[in-house]
Amino acid sequence: MTLFYHLDERTPLKGRLALSVEYDGTHYCGWQRLKHTASVQGAVEDALARVAGAPVTVHCSGRTDSGVHATRQVVHFDPPAQRSEKAWVFGGNANLPKDIAIRWVREVPDEFHSRFKALARRYRYVILNQPSRPVLERANATWCRDPLNAEAMHEAAQALVGEHDFSSFRAAGCQSKTPWRHLHFIEVHRHGPLVVIDIQGNAFLHHMVRNIAGALITVGRGEQGSDYMARLLALKDRTQSDVTAPACGLHFVDTIYDESWNLPQEPLGPNLLAFLGEWTGQRPLPDCPMVEFRRGRPVAEERLAAWKAGKRVGGDMNEHGSADDATEFDSPVASQRRKPEPDTKE
Repeated sequence: MTLFYHLDERTPLKGRLALSVEYDGTHYCGWQRLKHTASVQGAVEDALARVAGAPVTVHCSGRTDSGVHATRQVVHFDPPAQRSEKAWVFGGNANLPKDIAIRWVREVPDEFHSRFKALARRYRYVILNQPSRPVLERANATWCRDPLNAEAMHEAAQALVGEHDFSSFRAAGCQSKTPWRHLHFIEVHRHGPLVVIDIQGNAFLHHMVRNIAGALITVGRGEQGSDYMARLLALKDRTQSDVTAPACGLHFVDTIYDESWNLPQEPLGPNLLAFLGEWTGQRPLPDCPMVEFRRGRPVAEERLAAWKAGKRVGGDMNEHGSADDATEFDSPVASQRRKPEPDTKE
């Protein structure tokens, strides 16, 4: 694994392509293209179209909400023209604004789908816990002036690990058919003034990560005990839950795929946490029918039937896997204005 590698400028890439996008979501309405406002998808498609000389449509691993950042948003597209690896990366970046960048591009088989072949998604919520307001970190961390007990937050968060009904942590306008999601792990650690909530799961409801972060901050302040998250989970009622944490602290840091796709491994973001030294895909995934199904491996019929019924794991269980919310979704207002993506249709 290395950060630096040679970009081929002679050999045209053929067939379907996957690429990784990093962006600061501060000035965007979210990932998905909208008609009258700036979106990350719109900027990426426009930049790639300039390289290709023809319109390009990209499909992402998960749509992020307004103001949310990403360091490993994996997308795929079927290019209308053949260009070299260097042309796609350098040419794309030359036509992108400074707060969006393409990190790499790879040829992938036609069966690859950035969303429906994803095994898991991972977020980090970054809190700057200090008495004075931030300056350099103000756009990519949430400021909390009250001292937080990260150990208490971590202990309370463990009640959320596993397959649960997350109704208490979904947005009021969430359009997912089922509130069931499978969290693989959730950890809370302090690194100097930074408190980091690290969370991975098969998929996430609208505002789910930010609602979890808001409740954990309440625990960290000492306003609620270690059983708070378990109590909220049991209520299954968003109106009885806590506040939604700000978008600026949320980072979409990883989309995990089967090794057979041979996608690059990278240090997990954001870069201000590079000292942690963890790379994408290092942690083993849990024993889960969805994971085995998307790997193309045999799954016991009764487990697969329960999974497809959507009773225990979120999403519309079609032949692709979950067709429901993949990550933090765009706002309900924005979702009413946008045209639905082809890959979100049932």
